[in-house]
Amino acid sequence: MRTRGGVCYPRVGGAGDVCFQKKRKKDFAGERCVCRKRNKLSPETTTGREPSSSSSSSSSSSSSSASVDLFDSLPDDLLILILSKLSSTANSPSDFISASITCKRLNGLALHSLVVSKASPKTFVLKAKNWSESAHRFLKLCADAGNVEACYTLGMIRFYCLQNRGSGASLMAKAAIGSHAPALYSLAVIQFNGSGGSKNDKDLRAGVALCARAAFLGHIDALRELGHCLQDGYGVRQNITEGRRFLVQANARELAAVLSSAAASGVPMRQLLTWTPLPHPHPHPHPQLGHLTGSGCPLLSDFGCNVPAPEMHPANRFLGEWFAAREGSPGPGLRLCSHVGCGRPETRRHEFRRCSVCGAVNYCSRACQALDWKLRHKAECAAVERWVDEEGDGADGDGPVNGGDDEMAES
Repeated sequence: MRTRGGVCYPRVGGAGDVCFQKKRKKDFAGERCVCRKRNKLSPETTTGREPSSSSSSSSSSSSSSASVDLFDSLPDDLLILILSKLSSTANSPSDFISASITCKRLNGLALHSLVVSKASPKTFVLKAKNWSESAHRFLKLCADAGNVEACYTLGMIRFYCLQNRGSGASLMAKAAIGSHAPALYSLAVIQFNGSGGSKNDKDLRAGVALCARAAFLGHIDALRELGHCLQDGYGVRQNITEGRRFLVQANARELAAVLSSAAASGVPMRQLLTWTPLPHPHPHPHPQLGHLTGSGCPLLSDFGCNVPAPEMHPANRFLGEWFAAREGSPGPGLRLCSHVGCGRPETRRHEFRRCSVCGAVNYCSRACQALDWKLRHKAECAAVERWVDEEGDGADGDGPVNGGDDEMAES
């Protein structure tokens, strides 16, 4: 039946849809059937205007873009640049790891050689209790990418903790070639002591040359060690005046570094420039010196300033934690350096030299001795007629360190 408008009554289809058939009319494309479904009104229709073609095209494009992830359209080069900036400015390992575990794509790009080669030293701050094979592989990946800090950290761990002397020394040498001052100084200490070998493997001239290079790059401990070598004629022709000048310069650099960091952190200068002895024990007691008691002394500068102890390098902190978890002993008859900021162990018996006054402390270098003398040992050193080692012998190792002479008392 048809109505006056010529439209048929609705007929029910197979799927339950209602189709309103309009009478056929011809156009340039031939005959066609137009469906009169009720469409959603657009803003143009509500305002009485004709719907534009742009609105219809935008609605179709928005529906298609909803299924497309814009993150996938970013190029890899841009993401690598962002991750490189993040790794170079990371203040902790979590800053870098949290970004790399976000998704599979970032995890793969975070291990790119350009990203790990620029990782900051704080990215490798690793606790000894968290050491694992995955941490070893990550440090190895960074070292292979040319990161000098990773080369030095992994080299120290392999040389002293894992007792892989050849591989550890080669990694530190790789970092030293990249003008890494701590690696140069560590190699100098190895040459001075003959670490990893016998007493005859010492090379004093090579140690002085490495110290001079590290001191030129601004390493304060290397500059202090070089000053003591010149004062004592150790591996170099004796020059007391020049050696004393290097010692004063080392203390001046130490003071300048502390003052600049204090100014950046907002610490009052008067607090640093006023002598105030600490009434409490040393905050980082050495595992082998637990029986010694005394108040810590923060006076580290020759200029009479209340300078706090310098921050430990992550590699030295790892060494200290590693051997502290092993009852503070690197092996039978072996000792740790008594300076709390060092952490280096002996690689053979009597490798380090002891204090010739009390015999209770031993040091891997004169720089560690000078720092520990001003920090703690000056108030604890007591002369004895004849000190005895752990086995009951009076041996003084490779040579006693005179920790109570006038030069060390002044420094």
